[in-house]
Amino acid sequence: MRIPKELHFLLFYVLLPQFLVLSADPPFSCDPSSPSTNSFTFCKTTSLPIDKRVDDLIAHLTLEEKIAQLGDIAPSIPRLGIPAYKWWSESLHGVSDSGRGIHFNGTIHSATSFPQVILTAASFNPRIWYQIGQAIGIEARAVYNNGQAEGLTFWSPNINIFRDPRWGRGQETPGEDPMTTSKYAAVYVRGLQGDSFKGGSSAELKASACCKHFTAYDLDNWKGNIRYTFNALVSAQDFEDTYQPPFKSCVEEGRASGIMCSYNRVNGVPTCADHNLLSKTARGSWGFYGYITSDCDAVSIIHDSQGYAKTPEDAVGDVLKAGMDVNCGNYVQKYAKSAVQQGKLSEGDINRALHNLFSIRMRLGLFNGNPKYEAYGKIAPSQVCTQKHQNLALEAARDGIVLLKNSVNILPLSKSKVKSLGVIGLNANNATKLLGNYAGPPCKSITPLEALQSYVKDTRYLSGCDTAACTSSSTSEAVQLARSVDYVVMFMGLDLEQEREDLDRVDLVLPGMQQSLITSVARAAKRPVILVLLCGGPVDITFAKYEKKIGGILWAGYPGEAGGLAIAQVIFGEHNPGGRLPVTWYPQSFTSVPMTDMRMRADPASGYPGRTYRFYTGKPVYSFGFGLSYSTYSYEFSAESENKIYLNKSISLDAFKMSGSLSYDITNMGSEACKKLKFSTVVGVKNHGPMDGKHPVLLFLRWPNALYGRPMKQLIGFQSVHLKAGERADVKFVVSPCKHLGRTNIDGAKLLDQGSHFLMTGKKEYQISIMA
Repeated sequence: MRIPKELHFLLFYVLLPQFLVLSADPPFSCDPSSPSTNSFTFCKTTSLPIDKRVDDLIAHLTLEEKIAQLGDIAPSIPRLGIPAYKWWSESLHGVSDSGRGIHFNGTIHSATSFPQVILTAASFNPRIWYQIGQAIGIEARAVYNNGQAEGLTFWSPNINIFRDPRWGRGQETPGEDPMTTSKYAAVYVRGLQGDSFKGGSSAELKASACCKHFTAYDLDNWKGNIRYTFNALVSAQDFEDTYQPPFKSCVEEGRASGIMCSYNRVNGVPTCADHNLLSKTARGSWGFYGYITSDCDAVSIIHDSQGYAKTPEDAVGDVLKAGMDVNCGNYVQKYAKSAVQQGKLSEGDINRALHNLFSIRMRLGLFNGNPKYEAYGKIAPSQVCTQKHQNLALEAARDGIVLLKNSVNILPLSKSKVKSLGVIGLNANNATKLLGNYAGPPCKSITPLEALQSYVKDTRYLSGCDTAACTSSSTSEAVQLARSVDYVVMFMGLDLEQEREDLDRVDLVLPGMQQSLITSVARAAKRPVILVLLCGGPVDITFAKYEKKIGGILWAGYPGEAGGLAIAQVIFGEHNPGGRLPVTWYPQSFTSVPMTDMRMRADPASGYPGRTYRFYTGKPVYSFGFGLSYSTYSYEFSAESENKIYLNKSISLDAFKMSGSLSYDITNMGSEACKKLKFSTVVGVKNHGPMDGKHPVLLFLRWPNALYGRPMKQLIGFQSVHLKAGERADVKFVVSPCKHLGRTNIDGAKLLDQGSHFLMTGKKEYQISIMA
């Protein structure tokens, strides 16, 4: 049929919108204004549970479409009205553009940059940890709602144990203690995701947190040993009481919706191909119902670098059958079809993975029509960089800063008495140095130098070293400056050229000429100098600890956007420091221990000293949990605290008693039996002044001996209390013998022993007797 020319344009105008509807990337799924939506069962949000909706969605997909969804960049499916999705975004300590899903090139240009995790952990304050997660979740959703994010799945937090002080990524973790790291994981995840868990596997999510790196991953690049090929040899005992607890807590208590398997192998098996780890343990034992992603290109290295899989198809089959769901990269998409054709992978394995992936997207409300009309759809750009969030960043930085030394009470300085101030150091006048890795553009920046200038008008500055490597220094100029001012504050330490992802340290001392510069300035200054260390990992500063001309030492980690102001407020006494070290600070001699040795427990026969405060037999520079204050605190265990626990008082434990011993098998006792054994202990804490202060109370357990691989001591609880000068308060701890007083046997079994156990806080001890 011939169409008159005058109708050509009209026909084109009529057909073009239909063409765009069919081919363009839809803005969101299940658009109620689209005629096709009503025919899709997976769009029936009110009448069907998520499981049924996901099953229907998968049934609509071709094999090719299914495979295309198995990468972190999942393409759109226009014929079903499903938009593209990017699984990888970062929110380690603030919404970051380090991943692929966030871009700060629109209305929102920045986000609140909280302290790096290692410093936040030093506050030992779960309230702050939760609030930071909550704030980041809000800002993440605001960025998404504003069209500047292509996904709401954030591959954070990093909850690996910081067992080796040289690890470049230790700054990303909550430290070396399993209990602290476990608590941090749970509360941060709950804050970020929205803490709405009544719906179980259907619970709505504000954003999705993914705990990484599962598991026994804490080596990146050390003396030719790289994370991609490293095989971590881990005993059953260390696995169960050190490496696994944070991930278990992240799943069971935090209800994380994501897990990332790591690059390394554990006892010969790549973690992303370990069915026992991913399916049997995480999904089976812990009840995980989220998605599991590989670290980026971790599937490819199983064949290409590790040689574990003979062919690419074997690698793809191994990971999907093990329980992994999405691959960061395109290796799975490239080889999955040929793996199916070769019989190394079934379509059922692909469907299982897709079920987990689309379930998360539905829980995020991305298949309910326009997300703006969902529960979190009203979060606007105005909720990014709010004053409330910036105040929280300042509070977290202040509370994490650790006072390591304060001889002759040089600190705090008096604003009215300091007439001139010298500021020296490579980390004093660069706001970027405050942020640490995986940081996005901060809301605002103020350097430590700028903050101190607001306190002392006559403030003079010299960098001393151009970089943290400090291969050359302007020592003579620094000495001259030190002689000319009333007080000197030095900002030294490390930066991301010294410690970061893919870079571990080989030394624990300050790099280059930093030590000689510090010593020269200290000995030339009129009064003892104040040393501020910015670094994630610990450094051996024994020289400064015992140098009389160094009066004060502060560790400030990487304190985030408000770090400069936080440091100044601590120095001038507007905040009483209360942070505690979340890691052991080892001497330089520890570098003789290979990073590749994964053992936690000491081996006296070979001279191996062990790792972390729980097992290290050497003399640390500073101990885990160490931290001074401008106030003096004392502790007393209340006489009301229970001191005898009768195991058979309310339950019969004979069936759980280990043959020929005074130990009981906790694993088989069950939660109900363990619940009946809980008891309370009360610690009285007094602030003797002269300042008000926020103070973390750390409760440790000590056994009468270190037999059977017991730790020398173990943190079992902590609470942060604010006390005015002269004020006293009771801090109550609920102790579960199964969880807190048990030990891990050599075979990984959890045991509870009869006999004496000692609760410790400060220098006070309280004996608990567990009796049959």
